[in-house]
Amino acid sequence: MSKDIQFEKECIAEIAAMSADEQLREKTREWITRANAKKYSYHFDWLGRPIIQYPQDIVAMQELIWTVKPDLIIETGIARGGSLMFSASMLALLDIEDAASHASIMDPRKSKRKVLGLDIDIRAHNRDAIERHPFFSYIQMIEGSSIDQAVVAKVREVAAGHKRILVCLDSNHTHAHVLAELKAYAPLVSPASYCVVFDTIIEDMEPDAFPDRPWGQGNNPKTAVKEYLAHHAEFRIDDSIQNKLQITVAPDGYLKRIG
Repeated sequence: MSKDIQFEKECIAEIAAMSADEQLREKTREWITRANAKKYSYHFDWLGRPIIQYPQDIVAMQELIWTVKPDLIIETGIARGGSLMFSASMLALLDIEDAASHASIMDPRKSKRKVLGLDIDIRAHNRDAIERHPFFSYIQMIEGSSIDQAVVAKVREVAAGHKRILVCLDSNHTHAHVLAELKAYAPLVSPASYCVVFDTIIEDMEPDAFPDRPWGQGNNPKTAVKEYLAHHAEFRIDDSIQNKLQITVAPDGYLKRIG
């Protein structure tokens, strides 16, 4: 057995032990509740732009993108643009990998890879910062509701020119909105790729955790995922990711297309 295979087997056993540790899960839930009250996820940047994600989920997304090697990443929710920069930088690394394997030089301005960001309100100062960023050549933005049929049509038009697609849903977190996003964009996901639904953690938090928001227990991304999966056997929850992360905003939200 090679050292790499041995290490992988050890990791699998250790992750299984973590996922079976009820005391660890309880401590993790307590930590997430307390950290959320301090807006923990708002305090991290990616290449100079606020990303508003847990570091653990950022690492998980890096692993997924490197494994899937998408040529299109669709993201609902732009906010300050950090997630776009993360995805764009990962696509640039994939281009570097391709160029190295073919012993050529990759001009990012000619890359066919793209991250497509959707947001109902792209504020002027955020748009300006995004458009001035060194990785903007990988980015396209559409302003409008992600579930507006005109926006969905534009996204499908872009997606038609790509072969390997990964989707991230992180905009309005109500059940109805996320379910509509799933119906619109999950079908675009390529086999063996992922539709990642963020903030499913809302269902597992205290009922009063979001007093100024229209979502909460019983009305959130996780409830939308449950309803969508009940009718779409081509997706399954890849719980190996949440078992490994432990701390994540997307429990039951890493959906892998298996058919």
